[in-house]
Amino acid sequence: MLVHEDYLALRIPADPHEVGPVRHRLREWLRESGVDEDEASDLVLAASEAINNSVEHAYPGPAHGTVEVRAHVDPDGTAEVDVTDHGRWRVPPPALTTRGRGLLLMRESVDEVDVLRRASGTTVRLRRARTPVRPLTLGAPECDVQVHETSSGVVAVVRGDVPAEAGPSLRRTLTTVARGGTVPLTVDLRGLGVEKSGVGRALHDVAEALRAAGNRLTVRTL
Repeated sequence: MLVHEDYLALRIPADPHEVGPVRHRLREWLRESGVDEDEASDLVLAASEAINNSVEHAYPGPAHGTVEVRAHVDPDGTAEVDVTDHGRWRVPPPALTTRGRGLLLMRESVDEVDVLRRASGTTVRLRRARTPVRPLTLGAPECDVQVHETSSGVVAVVRGDVPAEAGPSLRRTLTTVARGGTVPLTVDLRGLGVEKSGVGRALHDVAEALRAAGNRLTVRTL
């Protein structure tokens, strides 16, 4: 284990019994690094899923291996956690097995999830931005998402303002209603307010999740 003021680096055997202690150490380090309690909890939850995937799927049968966990916090407060194995883990198809729910949970918990596959192994990169504190403005409109299920998928109607800092929350909501990308999604933006700077990145990330699962995102603007 390597602990530094600016980063954390852990290497553990690919053993289910090691996940709990790593989760506890990661949570402590994030708190010590100034990460908000809720944001730290989201990161630890997502990292736990990634570590469990590596433990369960990277080294099949009697094979032995290790899992590496690295974390750092950028000057702007964005926290990043990498979970790396050196096996042959593959993301299970969510439509065919319940195992794919781990990836869904990761996407619901953090702002960005990247799965980097190489011949030498797999890295799951998790990023969670610090939520800025906004001054309270009485009477300010709030974003509202209403969900309707149809025979061809799910429709999410977004109403109100979506400023940049609300983008990650919108992304997580849309990812959840699309069940991690396993259900076709239509997003109706005709009720958006004046402030919409947080919409673009949220839709981009949701579209990527849908594309990875073989589905598509439809956006209604008119």
